[in-house]
Amino acid sequence: MFKVNEYFNGDVVSMALNGAEGKATVGIMAAGEYEFGTSTVEIMTVISGALTIQQPGETEWKTYKKFESFVVAKDVKYKVKCTEDTPYLCLYK
Repeated sequence: MFKVNEYFNGDVVSMALNGAEGKATVGIMAAGEYEFGTSTVEIMTVISGALTIQQPGETEWKTYKKFESFVVAKDVKYKVKCTEDTPYLCLYK
């Protein structure tokens, strides 16, 4: 069964599933700025558009575009900016 998650007053919505490779979510972020916390390692892939990320402990922001991925460590907070509605895939390890 799928589980729908909503964050930031519905500006970020995802659908969770348990697949052959483990837990994953597919979602969309409305244009805006967000801060997320992790409880596992997360592998994020941008489906279309772009996400600009500030990893924990870093001052620089890096932009990831369509089909590019980034990894976020376990038990950290990271910041995300997007200028357009952006769909993503997140795998949890």
